[in-house]
Amino acid sequence: MKALGVFSMASLALMACGGPGGPTSTNLASNQTFKFPILDDIGTLDPGTSDAETDSELNQNMFNGLVKFDNSLNIIPDIAEKMPTISSDGLTYTFTLRKDVTFSNGDKVTSKDVLFSWNRAAALQVSSYSGTFAPVVGYDKVSANKVGGAALEALLEKNDPSVTMTGLTAPDSSTVKAQLTSPAGWWLSALAVEGATGMVVDEKVVKTDPDNWWAKPETAIGTGAYKMTARTPKASLDFEAVPNWWGTPKPTVTKVHLDVLADAATAITKYEQGGYDLFGFGGYSQGASVADVRRIQGTANEKDQLKLQPKVRSTWVTFNLVADSVRQAKGPFTLDQGQAAHDLRLAFALAVDKKKLAEVVCQNIICTPMTGGLITKGLTGYLGDNSDPLAKFDPAKAKQLLQSGDPTGTKTKGLTYFYDPEQPLFRDSAPFLQDQWQTNLGVHVDLQKVSHRPFIKARLSGSYVLTRDGWQADYNHPQDWFDGLYGKTPGCPDSSCTSGYDTKEFDDLIAKANALPLDQALPLYKKAQQMLQDIVAYIPLAYSVGTFLIKPYMKGAGTNNVFDYWWNQYQVLQH
Repeated sequence: MKALGVFSMASLALMACGGPGGPTSTNLASNQTFKFPILDDIGTLDPGTSDAETDSELNQNMFNGLVKFDNSLNIIPDIAEKMPTISSDGLTYTFTLRKDVTFSNGDKVTSKDVLFSWNRAAALQVSSYSGTFAPVVGYDKVSANKVGGAALEALLEKNDPSVTMTGLTAPDSSTVKAQLTSPAGWWLSALAVEGATGMVVDEKVVKTDPDNWWAKPETAIGTGAYKMTARTPKASLDFEAVPNWWGTPKPTVTKVHLDVLADAATAITKYEQGGYDLFGFGGYSQGASVADVRRIQGTANEKDQLKLQPKVRSTWVTFNLVADSVRQAKGPFTLDQGQAAHDLRLAFALAVDKKKLAEVVCQNIICTPMTGGLITKGLTGYLGDNSDPLAKFDPAKAKQLLQSGDPTGTKTKGLTYFYDPEQPLFRDSAPFLQDQWQTNLGVHVDLQKVSHRPFIKARLSGSYVLTRDGWQADYNHPQDWFDGLYGKTPGCPDSSCTSGYDTKEFDDLIAKANALPLDQALPLYKKAQQMLQDIVAYIPLAYSVGTFLIKPYMKGAGTNNVFDYWWNQYQVLQH
């Protein structure tokens, strides 16, 4: 999943020059082309199968959904002419489509396209975002479909019941109705995820090459302000503005060129030499080294181009909390061992100096201390600075708790901390944690690095007693955190994947919160976070910060906690 495979300085929050979507500038450059690098090739530009961050960052400029997040992370209409009407019981959503929306080939967008796109994404079950449609009546049956490619397209064309959700209907060409199995206050947030399964695609072009229609400029057709004009795999991509595009603001930038590079250092060098207009966009804001950031901060004509933006990844340490027939790792921290295990978990948490971690591991650049709960600062559900009691550093209390929970030292002997070393934060925090536990508790913990894919598989199967954990939000709603981490988690054996924590009280609380409108749900999500803090389910470490470089002549270029602004908001000024 994207959130498992990828990653504050509020005073340095990014401010886009001139603001996005503002009036056209009078000092525009004659050449409205902008260029930036990405640090790995795309996987797919098909919204039905995409879930990588880079793919969705590009997809959002080629495709639209019925709703979207604006730059301030509010949900607003997109292809829909207004926000949907929701029935009083929260079960029926009625969308009215704009009548002027077309694909880049001129095909008119109708409700039939929406049903095709959503049913296709649910039936494919390729993207982790296919679960966006889990609340819709009939999703369970469609998600069990085993057919793809041309066979799936044929079934969709015939509206075959095996691949069409019964809860999706189109009363007329401009109306889409979605019937849910139960209220889901988070559903619009999931539907608004940029470049993902909620986007609308053109059935006519998809069926010409169901698996690879997106890879060729002539068939990579969407509703967005830009279309792909050229692609050399593992080398480059080119896009251009769609003439007479239906949306607003109308594109000023006419061409976009991306190079696929092997490393951030090369990209930054070329940026500094004038070869690129932006760095860090397209999902690679955490590619810059601390050394490069420090150097740029000390360079007079570059430091103002550096923007440090809080992003939506939290990193923490997880204890295995449950010992059962499924989870193979027991250890001294499980809930069935009562107060002694609680004292040990709290001892290990209080023994870590989170402020020092941000200074030593991140040099206060690529991360900040995680002090406000699981949900990152800038997202709905953040509890507030210094509100998490597990973020405190109290070595004296930690030693007392250790003595209480393990007076002979036998329980904490032979522990191992597991982590994947691909991300600098994961790699560099491991020896820091080892030193903190040794220095402040007198407990030696071995370190074991495991490459990313096997690490994730083992972690999700409950094989580790003490492990690196974390989450990168997919959208701005607390449900995205709790349904993927604790309680009854889809795809896990019997209980939550990473810790094993699952109680009826917690499950009932989250289920109630998920069904409510956000303003009513927030107190319940807050209570859920506090429940996790009370049992010491985790050791908070850090919130990630993205590094961006933006030339001063790139008006409107910017980013928020979740995604980069749309290209049609950018303007290249004279320089």
